[in-house]
Amino acid sequence: MNRKVSSLFFAFLFVFISSFAAAQHESEGEKSAEKVEHAEEDKPFNATKMIMEHIGDSNEWHLWTTKDENGEEHHTSIPLPIIIKDNAGWHTFLSKDIAHGHEHDGYTLEHGHVVSTKGIQKATLFAMIAGKQKASDVFFDMSITKNAASMFLSVIFMMVIFIGMARNYKKSQLPKGAGKLLEPVIVFIRDEVAIPNIGSVKYKRYMPYLLTAFFFIWFNNLFGLVPFFPGGSNLTGNIAITAVLAIITLLITLFSANKDYWKHIFMPPVPILLYPIMIPIEIIGIFTKPFALMMRLFANITAGHIMILAIISLIFIFKSPFLGFASVPLALFVSILELLVAALQAYIFTVLSALFIGIAVAEHDHDHAHNDDDSVGHDTMVA
Repeated sequence: MNRKVSSLFFAFLFVFISSFAAAQHESEGEKSAEKVEHAEEDKPFNATKMIMEHIGDSNEWHLWTTKDENGEEHHTSIPLPIIIKDNAGWHTFLSKDIAHGHEHDGYTLEHGHVVSTKGIQKATLFAMIAGKQKASDVFFDMSITKNAASMFLSVIFMMVIFIGMARNYKKSQLPKGAGKLLEPVIVFIRDEVAIPNIGSVKYKRYMPYLLTAFFFIWFNNLFGLVPFFPGGSNLTGNIAITAVLAIITLLITLFSANKDYWKHIFMPPVPILLYPIMIPIEIIGIFTKPFALMMRLFANITAGHIMILAIISLIFIFKSPFLGFASVPLALFVSILELLVAALQAYIFTVLSALFIGIAVAEHDHDHAHNDDDSVGHDTMVA
């Protein structure tokens, strides 16, 4: 197992370094081949644009970019389905039909996103709620973007892994294949996350969600570190994805909450005169917890991608191959740290979700607590 892991690691290391080395070699070769008049027309490297394109979502899965002898760029991408609903009806086609300035059914791609050539705006939820957009004046974009495709691939990957594990366990209780690696992780989530935070009685009903959240976040964090297809997407660094995960935790917490939880919210253990202050604070606290879940995962994963890309960009900004001796090892070091962060952020999200659920379902023995208070007071008086 260690040899396989080591082989995969060094293969990833080779591909990672070779890809950037090839990019630098190609850049230097073009400079020596082009004429002076073309060199003056070269635009400076825009690191901000490159980073934002890599961490952002798009309607095509970009693979690589090459330049011909005339300096023209040629993009190689995997086309994704475009699904649009407007006044004229439904429009379905592939993103290659509207990429690179092409137009189809009144739509085109700009910076990897669908826009209308007829001046129609894309529908947004907040604008429609605020009354700034009407359904008759906008188009609804339900296309399969790179992040959506990456999510489907990760879900299929998880289904294959865990359905295979379930079939093996029907035949034998001894783990086989992926079960040898993942069973200790599952037991760890049960014994160190679910039971301590939720309790040994009620934890079982929440284990499916906790395990799903952990492995979904962990696997997609790892896929995001792979610099080539089917990796390279910033799924868990997309605030929409982290928001949905946080909302699911919030809904499970609220629908599982018992009367003690709600009593603590609307009748906190403070003097009645403080209720006008404490009740709003407790209500706000219900929503700040999932908000913290959302922002913590989003910020940490996105920051890791930005840091790696920014370090690599230094080579192209200063146009010096010698900077690669410092940038590539540093970026590799940060990438290895991101392997730890990938598991750590999945663990933190799962632990906090279990903690919030545990607070909502905890049973409080008021009589026992009252007796404990009396005994403490009695012991204090004796002392």
